[in-house]
Amino acid sequence: MIQSHVSSFAGLPVVPFTPGMTPPEDPSAVAWRLEVEEFDADPAEFVDLVRAMVDEIPPAAVRAVVVGEWGAAYERALPVEVLVDAVRRWPGLRAVFLADLTSEQCEISWLAHGDVTPLLSACPGLETLWIRGAQGLSLEPLRHTGLRELRIESGGLPGPVVRAVGASDLPALRRLDLWLGRSDYGGDATVEDLAPVLAGDHLPALRHLAPCNAEIADAVASAVATAPVVGRLEVLDLSMGVLTDDGAAALLAGQPLTHLRRLDLHHHYLSDETRDRLVAALPGVEVDLSDPQSPEVYDGTTYRYTQVGE
Repeated sequence: MIQSHVSSFAGLPVVPFTPGMTPPEDPSAVAWRLEVEEFDADPAEFVDLVRAMVDEIPPAAVRAVVVGEWGAAYERALPVEVLVDAVRRWPGLRAVFLADLTSEQCEISWLAHGDVTPLLSACPGLETLWIRGAQGLSLEPLRHTGLRELRIESGGLPGPVVRAVGASDLPALRRLDLWLGRSDYGGDATVEDLAPVLAGDHLPALRHLAPCNAEIADAVASAVATAPVVGRLEVLDLSMGVLTDDGAAALLAGQPLTHLRRLDLHHHYLSDETRDRLVAALPGVEVDLSDPQSPEVYDGTTYRYTQVGE
C-alpha cells in the first residue's frame, strides 16, 4: 500500500501550489505540487489550477512538478492535454511525477491515465518522468534525448506500454523502473514484451534496470540471465515480486553478475539455502534479500503475491 505522498522529488522539497499564494523566495528551489482538494472535484478545477500556476509562477523557475488528485482519478484520466500546454511554457522543467496519490485516495490499479506521449514530445528537456498507475495508460514509441529516468509504478502494467518503452530510442536513459504487477490487475506484459529492453539496443546509457513487482518474476529472472543489457548495469532490481528458487537458479546459471554494485531481490520467496548460494556467488555485490515471504495455501492451491497489486 502507498500510504504517503512524496515530500521531495528530483532532489527538491515538494510545495503545494495554491492560487494567490506568496511563492518561496526562490521558486526554482522547490517541486510544485498540483492537486485539487476534493476527490470528485469538477475537471475544470484542475485545469484552472494549472493555468493559475502558469500565470503566477515565473515560467523559467519551474523545475519539477508533482501531480496529485485531479478529480475522480479512479474514473477520469489525468488531463494530460492541460499539462502539455503548461510544459511548453516551462522551459526549465526537468522532472514530472504523474499521479502521486495514496491508496486511501485511490488504489494504484484504479488510477486512470491516457496517452502520455504528447507530454514527452512537448518537453524535450525532461530528465525524469515518474508515473503511478497504468489503467488506460498508453505510450507511443518515440525518441527522447533528454530523459534520464523513467519509472512506471503499477499493480499491473499492460504489454503495449512495455513494448513501447522497448521500441523507444532513449539514448540518455540511465534508470528504468517497470512495475510489471499481476494479471488480475491488468499486468499482461510478457518476457517477450521485455525483450527489446533486455537487448538494450536503444538504451546505451542504462545502468539501473528494475523489471520488478512481477508475478512472472521467475520468467523475468531467466530472461535476465542471458540479457545483453545486464553487462552494462550497476543495479539490477528484481524485487517486490514472486521470485522463487527456480528464478534464482536461472540467475546463478546465467552470465556473471559480479560486476553489479547492487542486486535487489527484496520481497521474495527464496529458501534459506538459495539465499546463501546467492550471497556466496556474488562477493562484493550488495544483495538485498530482505522481506522474505511464505506462500499461502488454500484448498490445496499455493498462492504467491507481488508486493503491490490493487
